[in-house]
Order: sequence, then structure tokens, then C-alpha cells
Amino acid sequence: MHTELEVTITPLTDADAGEVLTLERAAFVSEAQIYGSADMPPLTQTLEQVVAELREGAALGARRGSRLVGSIRSRIDGELLLIGRIAVAPDQQGEGIGRLLLDATEERSGAAEAELFTGSLSTANIELYERCGYSVSERVPDGDGTEQVFMRKRLAT
Repeated sequence: MHTELEVTITPLTDADAGEVLTLERAAFVSEAQIYGSADMPPLTQTLEQVVAELREGAALGARRGSRLVGSIRSRIDGELLLIGRIAVAPDQQGEGIGRLLLDATEERSGAAEAELFTGSLSTANIELYERCGYSVSERVPDGDGTEQVFMRKRLAT
């Protein structure tokens, strides 16, 4: 466990886009291996696309010292907080960083409910989200034998 440096959660800006892109690529390699395909936005998008996504909603980063070890993006759609692109550096996974990012995003949103999704083969993600209070609201077949699993959580308002 890496307890020598405290994790701080701060908003991400355009200046963080390169670090976010690098972090996401490292974090999503394991997802690509699970699904047998690297054709997923966190692994294929450009720096310019990351900058645009950081500008269009809210984005938080988790840092240990100066190192970005986690990131999350979200946006509000009416009363619903849409959460996406949760990424934690591979050597930092399992240390509560994903939970810290989810909690901070939910608290800052002011939304009544939150929604996120993951793939049906991503059992570690599903288990984390369930521990954080999310439950499966919908399963959408991807046509390849897998499903997108949408999960929702009622937030205190």
C-alpha cells in the first residue's frame, strides 16, 4: 500500500490533458485485455479529444504528490449526474482512489441521482460500484456476447 503520500482530489484543466491521456491508456489496457480489443475511446482518442472532453463537463483528478494517479469525468443532464472515464493508475488500483473520485464527484454535483456504466466482463468495476451504492438499472447487449451494464445511485440532495 502507498500510504506515504496522501491523495488529493482537484479539478482537472486543459493543462492536465496529456497526463489524463497517459493515465487512461495505462488504466484501460487491462479492460482491453478482458474484452480482446483495444478499440475503445480511452485507448484511441487524441489529445485534442481529451481537451474537448475536459472542457465540456466536470473532471477531477487524484494526485499523490505531483503524480496524477486517478481521474474521473462527469456532466449533469437535468437531475442526473452522468459519470464516465474513471481511470486509476494500474499500480494504484485497489487502494480506494476510485471510491474517492466517485465520492468527490457525487458530492460536488448537486444532482439527485448518478449513473455510470461498464462492460459486463468488468466484474471488478461492477463490484466496486456496488460497494459504492450503485445498482444495475439496465443491461444493453453489445452484439458480441457482452453487455453494457448501466448502474444508478440515488444521491442525498
